[in-house]
Amino acid sequence: MKTILVPVDFSKHSEYALEAAAGLAKKYNTDLVVAHMMGLPETHLTKDEKQEVFNAMYFLKLTRQKFEAFLDKDYLKGIKVTEAVKDHKVFSELPELAREYQAGLIVMGSHGASGMKEVFIGSNTEKVVRSSKTPVLVVKNQVKDLEFKKAIFATDFENESIGAFEKASEFFESFGVKLKLLYINVPEKFMSSREMEERAAKFTSELGWDQKEAKKRLDFYDDYTVERGVFNYCHREKVDIIAIPTHGRKGVAHFFFGSLGEDIANHSDIPVVTFRIQDN
Repeated sequence: MKTILVPVDFSKHSEYALEAAAGLAKKYNTDLVVAHMMGLPETHLTKDEKQEVFNAMYFLKLTRQKFEAFLDKDYLKGIKVTEAVKDHKVFSELPELAREYQAGLIVMGSHGASGMKEVFIGSNTEKVVRSSKTPVLVVKNQVKDLEFKKAIFATDFENESIGAFEKASEFFESFGVKLKLLYINVPEKFMSSREMEERAAKFTSELGWDQKEAKKRLDFYDDYTVERGVFNYCHREKVDIIAIPTHGRKGVAHFFFGSLGEDIANHSDIPVVTFRIQDN
């Protein structure tokens, strides 16, 4: 990975994303592209082309000034930072920007922990997560020393997430990390040990793992909800980052019995990175 893309709106959550990305850039010797989707306000659109050009130049100048102040951070010293200002309001165009700069990761700030309807669905973060084929790292808190030493991929053993796991596994291997699979066994979808082992064996055989590899890279955990199970496991095992699959049409809501995947992405105090399932 040579480049990390960080979309910003100059908020404190954008600063959290920028600081996390800067830490990764220093650890793994990558460049940063910091992007702002300017979007000329509709109130400044007129029938006068000269006036519109003037308005655009005025807002571009303001944006440049904001960039100068926003990027005046000690933690960015020694990192190659490219500024990108796009006259778009639509954050779903960020994946195109990621391809343009050949970014291997998008790092975004996301606020709140009061429920997916208020924070994630319809938000810029969710739009990017749904449309991006580039992994998206979601950061909601200040993370000064983010590392990828220990990572898990939360799974429901559905075959359609195999491709997402393979992409995630390849991504983490580039950092020298073996990604582990985690399955949470909950009361409403309870499975016996034998049932879990059978489903796990089928899933891991599709990945080409032998029994030795599966034993090393697969964990089960019992809890009352998937969300609590993932968080409790991660805190117990000191996991640095949680990986989850997402769907271009359905987003994260499709996974973990229809709703709890979104809670993981929205409520986790551990950074979450999403990997998109290939749409049919």
